[in-house]
Amino acid sequence: MDTLVYLAPVAGIISLVFAAFFARSVLKEGTGNEKMQEVAMAIQEGAMAYLNRQFKTIAVVAVIIAILILVLLGDDALKIAIGFLVGAASSALAGYIGMHVSVRANVRTANAASKGLKHALSVAFRGGAVTGLAVVGLALLGTSGFYILYGDVDLILGFAFGASLISLFARVGGGIYTKAADVGADLVGKVEAGIPE
Repeated sequence: MDTLVYLAPVAGIISLVFAAFFARSVLKEGTGNEKMQEVAMAIQEGAMAYLNRQFKTIAVVAVIIAILILVLLGDDALKIAIGFLVGAASSALAGYIGMHVSVRANVRTANAASKGLKHALSVAFRGGAVTGLAVVGLALLGTSGFYILYGDVDLILGFAFGASLISLFARVGGGIYTKAADVGADLVGKVEAGIPE
């Protein structure tokens, strides 16, 4: 096997190290006054409750699909099913990391804006970079790991399918959750603050 193949997991680890570094630097930022912290805590609780519920549902679907892969595919079914589950878990982990940091970065970005636009942009950029770096790092580790382990590009498809399926579920569910939050904010604005249409 070509030694260049081993650069991919190294790049994945470097990506995850940078994600951890950015996450730590964002979480060190100030969270603002008591009212900002109260709103931020409500957002964090709602987002994490949604994510936990969504991942429980997705886990059931992932297990059912893995069983179908085992039953319907041929000789490599076990390897593909394991790849599928690892890909699904990697995608879920990337989503969890991204949600965990982003719901904490928003209040820190708002607080940083009181010190200037440049500082706020820096906090927001680092907060967003965590998700991107986590996705890339976990994808590189997963795909290269399965290639190094099995030596067959075709067996990476299970990993890719698992990761893609979970991200599609998360995308659709996230859109619904976001729309519900928008409708809720509109209702509160009309009822509580009397904001016109």
